[in-house]
Amino acid sequence: MSSAKQMGRGQYRNEYIAALAATSSLVASVACAGWSSPALPVLRGPNSPIPITPDEGSWVVSLLSIGSLFGPIICGLFVDRYGRKPVLLVSAVPLVAGWLFIVFAESVGMLYTARLLHGIGYGLAYSLTPIYLGEISSNAVRGSTGVLVTVMAKLAFLFEYSVGPYVGFRALAWISLALPVGFVVLFFWMPETPYYLLARGNKKAAADSLRWLRRSSTIDEELGRMEKLVLESKQRGNPLKQLLLTSTNKKSLVIILLLSFGMQLTGINAILGYSQTIFSRLALPLTAAELSIVLALVQLGSVMLPTFLVDRAGRRPLLLASTGGSFIGLAMCAVYFTLDETTTDVLSPEPGAAHGWIPFAGVLLFIISFAIGLATVPFAILGEVFPKHIKAAANSVFGVITSAVVFSVVKLFQVISDGAGTYVSFWIFTGCTATTGVLIYLIIPETKGQSFERIQEIMMRRGRSNETGRECGDGAKGRPLLC
Repeated sequence: MSSAKQMGRGQYRNEYIAALAATSSLVASVACAGWSSPALPVLRGPNSPIPITPDEGSWVVSLLSIGSLFGPIICGLFVDRYGRKPVLLVSAVPLVAGWLFIVFAESVGMLYTARLLHGIGYGLAYSLTPIYLGEISSNAVRGSTGVLVTVMAKLAFLFEYSVGPYVGFRALAWISLALPVGFVVLFFWMPETPYYLLARGNKKAAADSLRWLRRSSTIDEELGRMEKLVLESKQRGNPLKQLLLTSTNKKSLVIILLLSFGMQLTGINAILGYSQTIFSRLALPLTAAELSIVLALVQLGSVMLPTFLVDRAGRRPLLLASTGGSFIGLAMCAVYFTLDETTTDVLSPEPGAAHGWIPFAGVLLFIISFAIGLATVPFAILGEVFPKHIKAAANSVFGVITSAVVFSVVKLFQVISDGAGTYVSFWIFTGCTATTGVLIYLIIPETKGQSFERIQEIMMRRGRSNETGRECGDGAKGRPLLC
């Protein structure tokens, strides 16, 4: 029996340590997104430190997405030149600067600047963390470490929702400032990825990194496979050109863009960003702040499930179950707000009325369903379907498009809700989620338990089948849009 097998589950300890340190960047960056929920009621309240209008409030929320457009671009330009670790560490700089702008803000313009800076750090962390995780993780735990992306993000929301309503506006910024500082302290001691070190010709450092990650001295076979992949990557030319023009990679890009659009068009960022504002309209005995804390706790508990299921149940079943539950939860909210805003004698305005729990239950069902699949699985798949040499380019394209969609959804949510009614926004989210479920069933392949090499073989076979008209390969059967 090999030493790796003798160590059992402890074999992956260092991989989990590195993954936790890397994903602490997401606690630091996603806290910027969670900040708006407790901050907006204060900014729009009677004792606001910086009085703002509803339109200015929508810009405070949505400018994070504009800033995040630049994160993937920076990632694409520098991640293959300077390495995964240094660039991820740099993502803390705009986060720290943004919190300092909020601490000393005296005008809406300073808040806008802070949100743009936060967006840059947010986009950079979200673009680079999946790359780092995909390149350090063994096949057996790649899905679980990928799910940490969302687990840590939900921890950030819970932190902001729990602390924000009970401390001052500027005190919250000082407290949040500790998150990026903590990330730098933790991640500074982690290794660079073996793939990057091999790409830079530093085989000794790559072997040391892999040996530490695997907690084993018998890494020659895996290191050889990595060298082969790196060599093939260098022979294939410009990564962005390969991504956009190669049939195999275009199939992978379709999968990732579908998941990106599907995630964001559910309205998840709008619902989380405006959670206290939405809950303040419900006739319930709990305050909006208390309901938001319950929401964050449910979020966190829900995303723990895929950590254990994604490598057992598979990617497709979780995605399909997720879209189904999300559809039902959003439909419940849409029906409630339709009755609330278009009728006067159906719903009682009395606090504690039974029907007052219906939209909150709908939001919770949506959050739970979203968490078990749509919130987690795409990041696992993102690290699996692209060859190493174009992964940075793919992440950049993914991040830019996602940021643009998030900005549109978050900004238009306020515009549509003010102009036509909140129920219209929820019906749009419900329809988009139903469409996403159908497309996932038709397009997304299963990648559970497959090595990087095997996944690339499946994608190449699928690409050749599409070009020559032959029968689809493994994992594509039953999904005619990929055939």
